[in-house]
Amino acid sequence: MDCLRNFARGLGVAALGICGFVAAAPLTAAPAAADFRVCNGTQSLVGVAIGYRAADGWTTEGWWRIPATTCKSIKEGKLESRYYYLYAEDAEGRSRWAGDVDLCIAEDEFKIVGVQDCFKRGYQKMGFRQYDTGEQASWMVQLTDAPRGGTGTQ
Repeated sequence: MDCLRNFARGLGVAALGICGFVAAAPLTAAPAAADFRVCNGTQSLVGVAIGYRAADGWTTEGWWRIPATTCKSIKEGKLESRYYYLYAEDAEGRSRWAGDVDLCIAEDEFKIVGVQDCFKRGYQKMGFRQYDTGEQASWMVQLTDAPRGGTGTQ
């Protein structure tokens, strides 16, 4: 309030700049959010699915659509599991980020509890890549363009 009064008294642009800096300081001092974040370093739209161990069993969720050269939080808040599993593919079907841990997925948006009998339950089975977060509060995976072998890197 004093900043605005000083500005009104004619201290000019310098006082307005200082007022703006002081007013914005509390907004910039917030701690970074804890989450599992995926960054798409490719030039294509990427669909992402995640797997993790929850209280009611193994769970897979998808699809998060992550535009080219952007990041998105997949699980928000402090990570509850040490291990997370990720599967991703680009919209053109040219690149896939997969692993050797088989989990259930679906064509459309999904949340599936359980990893047994994917086909019998009407789902597909796909290999997910395991990420050991070391019990850290947050984690980030960087998807990059696929090398000639056809599987992208983390």
